[in-house]
Amino acid sequence: MAAIANSLSLKHTLAIRFPQTTTRTRLSSTSRTFRRCYASYANENREYVIVGGGNAAGYAARTFVEHGVADGRLCIVTKEAVAPYERPALTKAYLFPPDKKPARLPGFHTCVGSGGERQTPEWYKEKGIETLYEDPVENIDIEKQTLTTSSGKLLKYGSLIIATGCTSSRFPEKIGGNLDGVHYIRDVADADALVSSLEKAKKVVVVGGGYIGMEIAAAAVAWKLDTTIIFPDDHFLQRLFTPSLARRYEELYQKNGVKILKGASIKNLEASSNGNGHVAAVKLEDGSIVEADTVIIGIGAKPAVGPFERLGLNTDVGGIQVDGQFRTSIPGIFAVGDVAAFPLKIYNRVARVEHVDHARRSAQHCVKALLSAQTSTYDYLPYFYSRVFEYEGSTRKVWWQFFGDNVGETVEIGNFDPKIATFWIESGKLKGVLLESGSAEEFQLLPELARKQPSIDKAKLENATSVEEALDIARESLQAVV
Repeated sequence: MAAIANSLSLKHTLAIRFPQTTTRTRLSSTSRTFRRCYASYANENREYVIVGGGNAAGYAARTFVEHGVADGRLCIVTKEAVAPYERPALTKAYLFPPDKKPARLPGFHTCVGSGGERQTPEWYKEKGIETLYEDPVENIDIEKQTLTTSSGKLLKYGSLIIATGCTSSRFPEKIGGNLDGVHYIRDVADADALVSSLEKAKKVVVVGGGYIGMEIAAAAVAWKLDTTIIFPDDHFLQRLFTPSLARRYEELYQKNGVKILKGASIKNLEASSNGNGHVAAVKLEDGSIVEADTVIIGIGAKPAVGPFERLGLNTDVGGIQVDGQFRTSIPGIFAVGDVAAFPLKIYNRVARVEHVDHARRSAQHCVKALLSAQTSTYDYLPYFYSRVFEYEGSTRKVWWQFFGDNVGETVEIGNFDPKIATFWIESGKLKGVLLESGSAEEFQLLPELARKQPSIDKAKLENATSVEEALDIARESLQAVV
């Protein structure tokens, strides 16, 4: 689940591989120290505190462990009831029906999404990491370096990492945004509630034509439900897809039985006439009605800055302003992941990225900067991906990746049967590339192309007769890059 703020031109989501951890820590001196460490927590002092329980928190915790400073010195404070997990699964395999092998916890706790060790609640105990579940931070006293949680717990921190992520953008209550049967997805509890609705649903409406809406609509197809997707834009994923590319995906969804209403504005959600407060229909601005007993809203998200606004917000992209080491304006306080407005070095602009790959990388970079002599500036390459229709019985599984910047002119190669590639070229240089249904070797080429931005012959690329030939042309262009 992800997006990119308006200082960039597109939305983003998942993951470049990190080295895999193949050994598990044994319950020996670590667990004994963990038992002792709780005695020290009888007071309010914590050396390191992470606020948030998403991907960034999980990867930050792993980096603390790798530096040998987690045991009895690190505390994670989260509003969630579970240990950090790989959030993108929530709009994909988590929503599959029972016969389609849905993903469930503990299967996708961090850091399995990047090939790392599964950090279950037991892992945190083994490592001596204090975890405070279902107890979000409600107040910060910067001068006293203290946090107050909803339960009234007072925590004094030495260094603080804010990894609170985002909250879903919601429909106002006055137009039916809080009716029963209306769902938003940001966490496992949201996904569980939606699965319960899908089990009983007959007619589903998905609001939003971005990748979240596309992923949820594809999952609804697996339930064999009457599914409609409604959005105000001209085509699917308008921040990234070209009209031609979007048409290919729209046709695929329609072949799977999904009805698409684009360029449509919603007036309100209507409740059932029997007075039970359950959603019954979506009313459009043109007066037409779309019946629905389950509605899923996927119209974006907002950074969860909560009590941390005093740290300094970026008014252009939202989120907490940080530098290339994720330091805020207050010494000892850092912000990472979705909530951080950081300098995007490769394009010399500020960005806020709602993206699992960025959550992982920013957390790791931040902790390394905090605990070691690392002084390098975070150098992130924008990356987007999605996977849909990935269940048994699907007639076509779809997986695309994009790297770089979607600026300039485009060249589209391929017929979507199954491959297609789109190249973005500006001032003769290759700025971004999207590939659908590529091989592992082809996908590995994309970040190199996007980062090096080679000069490329647009006419030669346009004359390519296949995706493979186009990628060979792009690969050859790298040889001229010094």
